[in-house]
Amino acid sequence: MGIHGALQPSFDDLGTPLSDTVFCVLDLETTGGGAECSITEVGAVKVQGGRVLGEFQTLVRPPSRIPAMIQLLTGITDQMVATAPSLDGVLPALDEFMAGTVLVAHNARFDVGFLKRGYESVGIRWRSPHVVDTVALARQLLLRDEVRNCKLATLAAHFHASTEPNHRALSDARATVDVLHGLLERAGSLGVHTLEDLCDVMLRVSPERRAKRVWASEVPEAPGVYWFVHDGKDADHRPRSEVLYVGKSVNLRRRVASYFTAAEQRSRIEEMVRVATRVEHEVCATDLEAEVRELRMIASHSPRYNRRSRRQQAVAWLKLTREAFPRVAVARAVSDDGCDYWGPFSSARAARAAAEVVGEAFGLRGCTVRLSPHRPITACAAGQMGRCVAPCELGDGVPAYAALVESTRRAWLGDIRPALQSAQPKLMRLVQDERFEEAGELTARLRSLHDASARHHRVLSVARCPEILAAAPGRRGWDLHCIRYGRLAGAATAPTAAVRQSADQLRRDAETVLPPPAATPAGSVEEAERIASWLETPGLRVLDVDGEWSWPIGACLGEAELVAALTGSASGGAPAVADLPPEVGAGNHRPGRRRARSSIPAV
Repeated sequence: MGIHGALQPSFDDLGTPLSDTVFCVLDLETTGGGAECSITEVGAVKVQGGRVLGEFQTLVRPPSRIPAMIQLLTGITDQMVATAPSLDGVLPALDEFMAGTVLVAHNARFDVGFLKRGYESVGIRWRSPHVVDTVALARQLLLRDEVRNCKLATLAAHFHASTEPNHRALSDARATVDVLHGLLERAGSLGVHTLEDLCDVMLRVSPERRAKRVWASEVPEAPGVYWFVHDGKDADHRPRSEVLYVGKSVNLRRRVASYFTAAEQRSRIEEMVRVATRVEHEVCATDLEAEVRELRMIASHSPRYNRRSRRQQAVAWLKLTREAFPRVAVARAVSDDGCDYWGPFSSARAARAAAEVVGEAFGLRGCTVRLSPHRPITACAAGQMGRCVAPCELGDGVPAYAALVESTRRAWLGDIRPALQSAQPKLMRLVQDERFEEAGELTARLRSLHDASARHHRVLSVARCPEILAAAPGRRGWDLHCIRYGRLAGAATAPTAAVRQSADQLRRDAETVLPPPAATPAGSVEEAERIASWLETPGLRVLDVDGEWSWPIGACLGEAELVAALTGSASGGAPAVADLPPEVGAGNHRPGRRRARSSIPAV
């Protein structure tokens, strides 16, 4: 029981006053309680501010006989409904009577359920009105020692209703009106004065949480970021403020207001709102600026109620070490040490799996011994088994190993296809041997390798450009952004006629960004990814580029190309994708990102 229909009321700063709300109090009599039963009588009373605006009552001829027990309970007989209109003649008039009102019923789930089925049967669209259930409201507002139960007869007697309920639709609706007014009077003493507050009461939103709704009245209806703050004292009793949660929205007032209503049901966030002492905000020119500022605030404050505050930064990278015989190693961060880096990966575990795939694909050594280019040593077991060219022996394996390193470097620089294709024989053997689980694991690792390549070059493409100035269609004209080394340096909006003038002013006002080390973005990797996504917005116009914004065509494959590279389905002998088990093919995996163009010219 509770609210049915539209559960999300509007979040205007003041809400809808209960005195201005038009309620339609409804009651139905039926042939029973099952889904196959029918309506036999409809009664409704329209009220506003304590005044009755109108009443609606009619019997309804059901398609089947009324059970004897129901006739005895309601007093409605087959003879009484024999000349009554059928449901398709009643519901259009009832729908017009209820239009624009808040529907009220006692045990609303029952009445709304019958109405929805009736609307569907006669082909009328259900308006999905707000629904107030007087049973749910009574359970929240009345104490257990006040009423023994929440039946309509009990509540009508408690509130001294002028009409006694008697299982007839209009009488019960009139009694429910008096019960509603009694409950609204009780709710008003608790500070409930709007329809939104009333809905929150039924969904058990605490008074303390509702009281903080006034915070939203100071927030504008504009895009930006908001953050909840707790003001307290540290161990030395000095004032201390803690940022609890950071968020963004295209409409700050509506988003902030939602935290104090039943729309927000996450337990952690409810706890956060209870702890918070105030909410702050900052208006942003564009949605992208709001996203970026949210990321930066989460990174700088690490709010305890933001789940992603621990995972925003890249966790791990692969690097090709600088030594006599390079190997692939996992690094926690990119250093300016002259090594080739590739990534990032979401975790060290994912990076180690990718390193294993790269090592197998190109035959790089897996040992961690620092080898000398002048002093040979005996090859390890991998070299003796032919799984490594054994450059440590300083024989023919030295030039062969150098070629393998160069192939790895080329794959990292842009063409991931050789690494994917090298696993085809092993993948096909696993499939032929019906070792589908292992084949699925290998396919997942190869796809992860491909996704890492796409992510690496997507981020690198914006990170290596000293400046990109672009405009995209927005809600308020054109969104303009100045991007420097993968960091958002400035944002603005402009009408079509002033795009170029505003872009020139934005360039002058934008933040100065110094070149980052090792071709990584000047901001976070996630910020660079958000920027890259925005640069792919349909209708975007590149106004100016300092540098080359491009990425290799072999760094990211379409889904069909990716499957072909993994299975060799385009080369004749390998099985078609449709012939592979679903755990090996594309069915259980996310489609690959679309391939970018080799270069994107300025407009």
